[in-house]
Amino acid sequence: MLGRTFIRIMAAATVCIMPFFTLANPLQPEEPYTIIDPPLPSDTPDKIEVLEFFAYTCTHCAAMGQLVEDWAKNAPADVVLKKVPVAYNANMKPLQQLYYTLLALNRPDLHLKVFNAIHSENKRIFDKNAIGDWIETQGVDRATFDSVFDSFSVTTQMKRADELFAAYRLKGMPSFTVGGKYVTSPVMAGNTYEGALKEVDLLLPKVRGN
Repeated sequence: MLGRTFIRIMAAATVCIMPFFTLANPLQPEEPYTIIDPPLPSDTPDKIEVLEFFAYTCTHCAAMGQLVEDWAKNAPADVVLKKVPVAYNANMKPLQQLYYTLLALNRPDLHLKVFNAIHSENKRIFDKNAIGDWIETQGVDRATFDSVFDSFSVTTQMKRADELFAAYRLKGMPSFTVGGKYVTSPVMAGNTYEGALKEVDLLLPKVRGN
């Protein structure tokens, strides 16, 4: 029998992914993006920030993971992609912590492996202990992981992620913001993962003023 905590986590994940992405959405807006008014400031003023709001428990975020990585490798020089892990509630916080821990450990290569562990290998890495057990299998020292996971730096970045999610008033994931001025998502861009990234490309000239 599944534990209550696991059931709550999976329920949160379902709420997380359903509002934005459904392949039969009769209320799809005419425009493949929405305008943010007023625009929100960037944390990287010398670059056009593209923010990907995601959750490791989101099946669509997992399916889109490699596409996003490939897009980022070919992004224009004046563009920077930043991933923003979202936690709707306390049960989702450990996975939000995990993302920033991976960055602090200089192990962004494990990002897609987290998706795979949850969605393909059905690993229940939803709390610190389970995450720590898994990350040891990826060659990360457990003591180092434990110290970074609860560090001030990681906590600060989590707080910023929560602020960004609230500021953009997003309803679901995956979602992409472009230059603090536009929001797009798979459902808005033709109900395809590729369509969302193509729309990001189309929005970049708008941010530049071209």
